[in-house]
Amino acid sequence: MPQIKRLTIICGHYGCGKTNLSLNLALDLSKRGENVTLVDMDVVNPYFRSSEYGGLLSEHGIRLVAPSFANTTLDNPALSAEISGVFGSSGFVIIDAGGDDVGATALGRYAPKIRSYDYDMLYVINRYRPLASEPEAAAAILREIEEASRLKATGVVNNSHLKEFTTPETIMDSMPFASETARLLGLPLRFTTAPKRVAAQSGAESVYPVEIFVRTPWGT
Repeated sequence: MPQIKRLTIICGHYGCGKTNLSLNLALDLSKRGENVTLVDMDVVNPYFRSSEYGGLLSEHGIRLVAPSFANTTLDNPALSAEISGVFGSSGFVIIDAGGDDVGATALGRYAPKIRSYDYDMLYVINRYRPLASEPEAAAAILREIEEASRLKATGVVNNSHLKEFTTPETIMDSMPFASETARLLGLPLRFTTAPKRVAAQSGAESVYPVEIFVRTPWGT
């Protein structure tokens, strides 16, 4: 798995795959014997939160810190006071941030505390998502996220895929987009994800094979 810092924030455009990446990182760290806390800080999207996978995380000994009203029918989830206590805790802390600048605004509340640590903020991109399919558009979204969160990203993650239709060519065709987005932002392209079934054939450098845990209600 890729090297990440003990405090790592996963941010990006709506539907780019933040939650699936967060779950994979948390589970792989746990399998490695690490103490892991996953913080669900998505108070915007009620459908694709890390909180939906509490059972899976619990099975692997991963602590989940979630919005107070996650997994209810309420549409105004509040950030748990428990979040404040995760900073400086032992082990790894992975924060699954909400999408775009609206979702990232919640991070701003904790920005002074986060900046006091050596943190990673990884910006997840997906060439095949509407409104973020061009490098310039993808770069603009991160600038909005950084302004809203009052935090600076430290790297880009290429998570370009077409759900069950993802092929090795899907991954390779996304690489120029990912490289140019990283160049525009002045950030390193840290790694590229690929579903485990195609990762070995993708041909991309620094590939992180991932399981697909997050699936849409209308299909895989």
